[in-house]
Amino acid sequence: MLKAWFEIKLWKRILGALVAGALVGLVWGEGAESIRWIGDVFIRLIRMLVVPLIFTTLVSGVIAMGDPKKLGSIGVKSMVLYMATTALAITIGLTFGELLDVGRGVDLTGAEAFQLAEPVGLAERLYGIVPINPVAALAEGNVLAIILFSILLGIGILLAGDKARALADVFNAGAEAMLKVTHMVMEIAPFGVFALIASVAGSGGLETLLSVVALAAAVYGACLTHMILVHGGLIRFLVRLPVLPFFRGVLDAQLVAYSTASSAATLPVTISVAENNLGIRQSVASSVLPLGATINMDGTALYIGIVTLFAAHAFGIDLDMTDYFMIGLTTTLVSIGTAAVPSASLFLLAAVLEVIGISAAQTAIVIGFVLPFDRVLDMMRTATNVTGDLAVATAVAKSEGEFDEACYRAAPAE
Repeated sequence: MLKAWFEIKLWKRILGALVAGALVGLVWGEGAESIRWIGDVFIRLIRMLVVPLIFTTLVSGVIAMGDPKKLGSIGVKSMVLYMATTALAITIGLTFGELLDVGRGVDLTGAEAFQLAEPVGLAERLYGIVPINPVAALAEGNVLAIILFSILLGIGILLAGDKARALADVFNAGAEAMLKVTHMVMEIAPFGVFALIASVAGSGGLETLLSVVALAAAVYGACLTHMILVHGGLIRFLVRLPVLPFFRGVLDAQLVAYSTASSAATLPVTISVAENNLGIRQSVASSVLPLGATINMDGTALYIGIVTLFAAHAFGIDLDMTDYFMIGLTTTLVSIGTAAVPSASLFLLAAVLEVIGISAAQTAIVIGFVLPFDRVLDMMRTATNVTGDLAVATAVAKSEGEFDEACYRAAPAE
């Protein structure tokens, strides 16, 4: 029986737990709060992974650039375009979140009291990014400081070359180990989801569960808009190429990305599409696309921005321009450290929620509410990420003269 359980795809187990939890909660009512502790344990396990996952995957991601010489023309262009598209993704995500008013009127707090953090000025927030003691920052869970130190350490390892190869191997191995731990924790997800959704349904009723429809609409609508306007606009106005051959050429990679929900798993198909359908030379495809699979997370950044607004609206937190700026800054940095595996962004969402004063208890509620639906949302996010990788690779290849325009314009082979 245990074997049969693990043979079922995880996302199916989670969806099954969602349905069962909702039914139990609706029938049991307030009594479902008695099993809430199971979900809280699961959320604590997720939060346990946030710091080591960010640290190892972000350092490993910077190292993934390989030869320091790649920090030259191709590297700089790729980084600038990746960061620009990510920033635009956040803007589109926040816009859709506000237009659809995600989370407004949704009561996720139940009877649990919570205390919002005192507002902190922009200067103080930015000042706190630079850690006096990186080890202390790790121990305290100061996410922004960890991100900055991780980026600098990754660059230092790259510049040190062979002398730091052993340290690079340690971080690469550490990132792989953390992914394995992540998979272990995710196996507990169905039980945590069952308890959390039962508690939410018992205290809030069916209308609370149905409110996720607006969240899904915002994510899918924002992703489609981002691909058409930003990725399509990049091809049409910056690269000055027709858009139709691009979207026709990337379709295979988009479908694989949507089905696997993993940029890393899609990478071989992405490289094949780049060379065979888009006319991108191997020298660019082999360097820009792996980098993109590591650091270019347009869909993830967009999603985290929307869920942050969902949380702020649900908990009645009024955001000002400083908050929006910090959401954008933190989301950009956190998305770089997102592992290219399904649902990895959930482990990093807490970093952004903390910036706007969301407490640990509130974060547990938000993640518990979103997690059961994350697989469907993650599939769309990944397709957006891969489309962005290919758009940037096309732009870099065209500017570097490493591009076959005849191949690009031709219809892909059947």
